Amino acid sequence: MSASIRRRIQIEVNSSDTGDDDKEKTDLGSDEPTPSDGNITEDHDPFSGGKVRRKASIARSFRGDYVDVRSKPYLMKILEKQGDRGVIFADEVLKFTGSGKMKRRILVITNFAIYVVDQETYTLKRRIALAAVEKLCLSELSDNFFSIIVPTEYDLLLASTRKTEIVSLLVESMKNTSNYELEVHLSNSFEYHATSEIVKEIQFEEVEGGIRTRIVKK
Repeated sequence: MSASIRRRIQIEVNSSDTGDDDKEKTDLGSDEPTPSDGNITEDHDPFSGGKVRRKASIARSFRGDYVDVRSKPYLMKILEKQGDRGVIFADEVLKFTGSGKMKRRILVITNFAIYVVDQETYTLKRRIALAAVEKLCLSELSDNFFSIIVPTEYDLLLASTRKTEIVSLLVESMKNTSNYELEVHLSNSFEYHATSEIVKEIQFEEVEGGIRTRIVKK
């Protein structure tokens, strides 16, 4: 992809969040891969025209399982232990911890729950029932970040090149299984509970050549 059309995302973690003297900056490519040709009509658009979207995320079809869950015994074992098999999405994502660190995880979404799995230790790090999700928070810009708001526990901040697909599938699944219209909140700054006791704010700013993202402790 040429430099003229490739956008970059830079994230800054406030030093007070991590205890380090330096800000942690990570450059995340924001290009969304297009698995195949297809299209999403406005009726299926959870952003309702309020978000700047890449052409690749507007005209595309969704594949769902990008890690082939059935070929990974440790993932199948986790799902079977929960009595859950209906996978509607699976892919690697970046998860942001309460201390501001980024961890690579596998995100699995079924008709009943969200699973965050460590692919190195083959362990389940977190399971969130879909019924516990209140809303999704995203910026109005073309970045990869989104937060899953879970009032009864604590929230989940993730980054994925397939954010559009994840949001669309969560909205559709909630509507089909519980007839609940999951709120998609769009703002260039929003708060989330990084832990049950720590509240942070993520801020987005469009700058020349890309998007600057900052995470600060409230």
